[in-house]
Amino acid sequence: MPQTTHIERHFTGSEMVKDIVIGMSDGLTVPFALAAGLSGAINTTGIIVTAGLAEIAAGSIAMGLGGYMAAKSDAEHYVSERAREELEVNEKPDIEAAEVAEVFDAYGLTAEESRPVVDALRKHPQAWVDFMMRFELGLEKPDPKRAVISAGTIAGAYIAGGFIPLGPYIILTRASTALIVSAIITLTALAVFGYVKGRFTGAPPLRSAIQTVVIGGLAAAVAFMIARVIS
Repeated sequence: MPQTTHIERHFTGSEMVKDIVIGMSDGLTVPFALAAGLSGAINTTGIIVTAGLAEIAAGSIAMGLGGYMAAKSDAEHYVSERAREELEVNEKPDIEAAEVAEVFDAYGLTAEESRPVVDALRKHPQAWVDFMMRFELGLEKPDPKRAVISAGTIAGAYIAGGFIPLGPYIILTRASTALIVSAIITLTALAVFGYVKGRFTGAPPLRSAIQTVVIGGLAAAVAFMIARVIS
């Protein structure tokens, strides 16, 4: 009987998706809230566009730098932990071997069942360190280009998201009219973005879409009301 080849399909772009989610969600929400808030105080779009562009520039740089520093911190943490594990494997092999056995014990393997693997790891120090990094500490070796890629992805997603709510203010002259158009476009974009995000992250897409719309809408509504009260 012919056998069908089993092909596993796993999504492996989680880091990239996380960066896009961070940048796009803030890019859609913050400029939208800023423009809505200013619309509550003034009725011409010139100042709103200027402020919005400045916010998009500053926000994308700040978010990009934040992503860069976070990725660099993860890489430095990995290097320091790996150095510590290498030292312990060389100086305290019996203790490390016991920790390997504890890892297998958590998966239901007895000491007798895990002993051959422990003995094999003792003969391959680098593989032993790799094992401890992944299964004891839960750390994966970071991509050396991760910091730069993360910064660029977050900043680019922020800019792309920011121009969606600001677009109507660039085209239209009355802030009140631009606010209505911007709200419709942005809330639609938030819904689509939330749905797609849910599909990629494994969350219920409809719930993710509703949550994203509610958060973005509340942020804009609060900013609008504060500006209206102050003005």
